[in-house]
Amino acid sequence: MGPAGSGKTTIGELLAVQLGWEFSDGDNFHSPANIEKMSRGIPLTDADRLPWLDSIHQAISQWLAQHKNVVLACSALKRSYRDLLLAGRPAVRMVFLDVDRDLLAARLAARHGHFFRADLLASQLADLENPQPAERILVLPAVGTPEQIAQQIISRLQLASG
Repeated sequence: MGPAGSGKTTIGELLAVQLGWEFSDGDNFHSPANIEKMSRGIPLTDADRLPWLDSIHQAISQWLAQHKNVVLACSALKRSYRDLLLAGRPAVRMVFLDVDRDLLAARLAARHGHFFRADLLASQLADLENPQPAERILVLPAVGTPEQIAQQIISRLQLASG
């Protein structure tokens, strides 16, 4: 989890390969209306995000019922979003990729072909509620190569790569 540009997809895809798990990107759960809004530089509201979060919640429920291991890249900016996704699911683990604003902005400025516009970063950071100690979330400064970060996640969460 983390704002746009934090490396969720890059690290998530790599992590999934290293673990032998499936990968899913939360962006694929957005409605066409949400994608259109973000493409026009209009920040999403909680009302816009709720159906998206519900879709992700349902997908996680299906994966758990099927005993599938999946790495999901998802912003989950607010605690209420994370609570919805994690509630009653002790097997689900979450990692917050902590990246400073300047690096996020640089990454987004260099990214092309994605519907999320770089000028929306400020709205995401305004919405971001950093995970608190009471939440069961691994907060990981996203420093180093994607491979190093993926290995830190595997190690810190005591996952078996495979």
